[in-house]
Amino acid sequence: MTKILLVEDDKSIISNLSELLMSEGFSVRTAVGQRDAIASVEQDQPDLVLLDICLADGNGFAVCSAIKSVYNIPVIFLTASGDEYSTVTGFDLGADDYIPKPFRPRELISRIKNILRLTGSIGAVIQLGDITVDTIKGTAVRNGKDLYLSALEYRLLLTFINNRGAVLSRNQLLESIWDIAGEFVNDNTLTVYIKRLRDKIETDPQNPLIIKTVRGMGYKVDL
Repeated sequence: MTKILLVEDDKSIISNLSELLMSEGFSVRTAVGQRDAIASVEQDQPDLVLLDICLADGNGFAVCSAIKSVYNIPVIFLTASGDEYSTVTGFDLGADDYIPKPFRPRELISRIKNILRLTGSIGAVIQLGDITVDTIKGTAVRNGKDLYLSALEYRLLLTFINNRGAVLSRNQLLESIWDIAGEFVNDNTLTVYIKRLRDKIETDPQNPLIIKTVRGMGYKVDL
């Protein structure tokens, strides 16, 4: 699974952005300060770093410089400091992209995936039974044939993959697939999407082997 290190000291941004990234199939670790960020890079060597300039200790410029001096890891500045000096400094230090806050969530995801493609970072290819999910290409295939999942079906599948082995309640699933653009997703809609997803990924949707119902609790995937 593609690993992203989010370096940010705003708790609300950490929570919301982590949820967004995980819903897209990324593994997320966080750091709030310069020392924590550099230590995390040394220990885990993430596939990409999302980096704010203003940190709990130190600053993002120093983190970017430290990363680029040793590792070939793409860095995207994600910061409220959108002035020309900050932008130029970020790129001069080797940043791969610079996105000012506030940002559009779908645009951010698109730019992350584009940077991962351009830098040759390995995307997450996940096997789920006979289904192959490529989280960079955003595809799910069986025996080379695209299953043509809708955006919500795909996000629902990624939620199960990210929580493999855990029982997810309907409320947890509703929160995970809430449309970022603001479209309301209710309980009946969730039932419809689980049925549609099963119809596409299960060999026998009436007797599902991938998405299993746990009576009175919710659903789980443990393949």
